Amino acid sequence: MDKDKESIIEQTAEFVKRRLEKEATGHDWWHAYRVWKLSLRIAEEEENVDLFVIQLAALLHDIADWKFCKGDDAGAGLAKKWLEKLGLSEDVISHVCEIIKNISFKGARVKTQMKTKEGMIVQDADRLDALGAIGIARCFATGAKLNREIYNPKIKPKLHKTFEEYKKAESTSINHFYEKLLLLKDLMNTKAAKRIAEERHNFMEQFLERFFREWEGKG
Repeated sequence: MDKDKESIIEQTAEFVKRRLEKEATGHDWWHAYRVWKLSLRIAEEEENVDLFVIQLAALLHDIADWKFCKGDDAGAGLAKKWLEKLGLSEDVISHVCEIIKNISFKGARVKTQMKTKEGMIVQDADRLDALGAIGIARCFATGAKLNREIYNPKIKPKLHKTFEEYKKAESTSINHFYEKLLLLKDLMNTKAAKRIAEERHNFMEQFLERFFREWEGKG
């Protein structure tokens, strides 16, 4: 990658740091950082991919998460303005924004398909950060922000049929494992992500088993 592109990546990283400073739901700069690094790790096992697009999309993918901003496309809109400010080509801008628009999980029964290998890589990296120990921590941080109970046995998990249903659902943090997190392993696009997801998925299952033992006073 040439120096101009490296400079743009560095500037974008600084922009995201400033934008997400003190964000407390797990959708912070460090989430973007981990997705960035995971994307590069996954890309090492893929051929003919645009690392410049991958890095920009990874860094900017949660610049305005729909759960905490008005408008589903707020993130893509803000990313577009930033990339235009940097003077990037329309092809690069549209590719990055397309990834950002389609990266999110939209419900268990909602089919979402990335059109490009770059998008698949960044989506996998984002989903991997929702798994394992960090995924568990992020789940409860987000749940607190959304005023969700940790767990309520009277509220059952639902497999949402539409994005609107998923967005408006009132649930609990533990239910979120069954409504999204435990489903992600089978939604990975790349071989590398599938391999990484397996171990992280197993760790979450162990956590839930322990959680319910303690809930019943057995652990």
